Amino acid sequence: MEIQESELRRIRSEKELLQKQLREREVQLQAMSDKFCSLTEEQRQEEAVVAMVEENQNLQQVVTEQEFQLAEQNKLISELQGTISQLQAEAVSTRLHLLQQKQAQRETQSQLEALQHTELQTRVALELISSKFERYRNKIIQATFSVEGIQDPQGELTDDEVLEAMQKIFNERTEFQQMLKNKGSRTSLLSSDSSTASPARRRKSSRMEKL
Repeated sequence: MEIQESELRRIRSEKELLQKQLREREVQLQAMSDKFCSLTEEQRQEEAVVAMVEENQNLQQVVTEQEFQLAEQNKLISELQGTISQLQAEAVSTRLHLLQQKQAQRETQSQLEALQHTELQTRVALELISSKFERYRNKIIQATFSVEGIQDPQGELTDDEVLEAMQKIFNERTEFQQMLKNKGSRTSLLSSDSSTASPARRRKSSRMEKL
């Protein structure tokens, strides 16, 4: 864009130079006219005709050339101004695009930091849960294999082995409770029979005492 502006300044300078030359030609023409006025009428007429014809031809040619050059320069100036305007618009668009990219980059960085923070919190929570689960599992194993009748573990236990041992304890206690219930029922029946027979024995004893 600086090159285009430099070219524009150069063309404007040339335009001003051509306009200056045109004014100088006009001054020369006016000087010749003043000179003709000081000559005799006859000389003025003769010399004026020749000089005016030549000068007019020269001036017409100069004016035509200068007008053509000015038209070309005006066209070039217009083109350069259009190019400069386009470059300025592109520069503004590029700056806006860069600002948008920086904003998007900042947002992405912020999201990345938030994700990293969330990941760290999740990892810490997972480690805490894993630690609690391991302690709870160890307590279950300890409680399970401290029961009488359960063999001590040989090496590291799997979850299935722990569940199998717990199921065994549950089944044994269920059977034991059922056995106690059954035993309790038989005891209740025996107690009921004993209480029924006692009044009869008491009545029999009373009769024996009367006899």
